[in-house]
Amino acid sequence: MPIQDYLAKRQFPFEILLHSPTSSATRLARSVHVPGRGVAKAVLISAGQSYVLCVLPATHCVDLARLGAVLNPPALTRIATEQEVAAVFLDCEPGALPPFGSIYGLTTMVDASLADCESIVFEANTRYESLRMQFGDYERVEPHQSARFAEFITPRRRKGSERRAG
Repeated sequence: MPIQDYLAKRQFPFEILLHSPTSSATRLARSVHVPGRGVAKAVLISAGQSYVLCVLPATHCVDLARLGAVLNPPALTRIATEQEVAAVFLDCEPGALPPFGSIYGLTTMVDASLADCESIVFEANTRYESLRMQFGDYERVEPHQSARFAEFITPRRRKGSERRAG
């Protein structure tokens, strides 16, 4: 089911953002001119015998050990393969995961750092269309658990960008 239909049926407001296809959440942030912390990326995680959809800022990555410890029951975790993702998200383009695990029968884990955002931007079912909605509305529409399981990604410096004395 298209995410726009899902949200409209539940009468939650959102804004559609059309953009060039993006290959990552940080590129999406640049494309729609939003700070990376305001882009919610979804990552499918294999946790024991099931899957969990983790939702976290584009500026972060999943700390698998921390996530495994906060799951109930605790579980060994790993990032799902592309084949596993494709088998779960049948109505999505490869690389475009919406942050609504409940639609796909998944538990949704939201990193607590997203609560600092007034609004979030996230991929819908395609790599060229994203949605913006108030974080409070997202919390009301998507059943989820909240925990701190993400780790900030330190940006890499580009070659030649170091300042030289003299």
